[in-house]
Amino acid sequence: MHTNTFSSPDPLITPEHNSVHDAAIKLLRQAAIEVNGSNPWDMQLHAPDVLQRGMAQANLGLGEAYMDGDWDAERLDEFFARLLGTRLTDNIRPLRLLGHVLMAKLFNLQNIERAKKVGEVHYDLGNDFYAQMLDSRMTYTCAYWEHATNLEQAQEAKLDMVCRKLQLQTGMRLLDIGCGWGSLLAFAAEKYGVEGVGVSISKEQIAFAAQRYAHLPIDFRLQDYRELDERFDAVASLGMFEHVGHKNFRTYMEVAHRSLDQGGLFLLHTIGKNSRRTPPDPWIDKYIFPNGDLPSIGQIGDAAENLFVVEDLHNFGSDYDKTLMAWFANFDRAWPAFAEQLGERFYRMWKYYLLSCAGAFRARDIQLWQLVLSKDGVRGGYRRPSL
Repeated sequence: MHTNTFSSPDPLITPEHNSVHDAAIKLLRQAAIEVNGSNPWDMQLHAPDVLQRGMAQANLGLGEAYMDGDWDAERLDEFFARLLGTRLTDNIRPLRLLGHVLMAKLFNLQNIERAKKVGEVHYDLGNDFYAQMLDSRMTYTCAYWEHATNLEQAQEAKLDMVCRKLQLQTGMRLLDIGCGWGSLLAFAAEKYGVEGVGVSISKEQIAFAAQRYAHLPIDFRLQDYRELDERFDAVASLGMFEHVGHKNFRTYMEVAHRSLDQGGLFLLHTIGKNSRRTPPDPWIDKYIFPNGDLPSIGQIGDAAENLFVVEDLHNFGSDYDKTLMAWFANFDRAWPAFAEQLGERFYRMWKYYLLSCAGAFRARDIQLWQLVLSKDGVRGGYRRPSL
């Protein structure tokens, strides 16, 4: 890793580079970020081409430069909160990324075969790794912090909130699309007396959940959601819709619709973006969630049209900031046990992932929505339970 900070001028920087460098510094200053400044959110440069890489390739260039050790910020989360809070980066659309944008727009990158990639690359990193980062139930979705003081309490509050929003009762059958390590189904079975089915495309998740919760009336399946063909009293999906892809949003809603009994409720919990025109982030796509595609609220509405009535919409995206910061604290504390196996570049990649996302939620650049949907509308109206 480089240790000496870089300061301009430098013989390697051409006049053309200087103009790009100056433009980047101007943009950063509008976010109250100084290059080689003294604030904890300021950007410390260790190489001459970092700002040029950022301007040329947006977050892909910036993220790879960070992974290379070419720049740092003591408070990376706050660096991104300030930068994204200006909305100025929305206007950086490098031609070098045109192919990435067109691929996401024109092709179905989340077909049944390609959809497995995110399971292999991300979720199958190892259960031991995630057990150190997450809460004791290994819940890898946004927690609910309204009355919580730690991650364990916040995740249990979120699971209970989902069960109450779905109006679960003893003997009901619950489907969890994208069940992760089984936390929601296990909680619902233990606290609300339900039976259930959970599907995931991650071998590691399914193996873990099937073993840990073998004593509960839950069936965990290594299965693509499009292969589902049975009915349930309630359907939930937490943190999976982000992997579906805009070309499959309608198909996904059709699967949820055919899986839900008349009179049942469907809860969709998903990260979302503010504009349907925003392409997937190229760094996140390459290093963290292959083929991910955040929905806009309009795209969700389009997909649900004539299938569901939206009974309730709850945005608690700011809670994802706290959740990600808690995950990073756990990851950072546990890192010595994984350092030799995964290496310094992985550490910087994972730190960039968790803290840049925390900053994005803090800036309200991305959102976290929970929607409760019904097939024909709840007679007399749906009432959100007290939270």
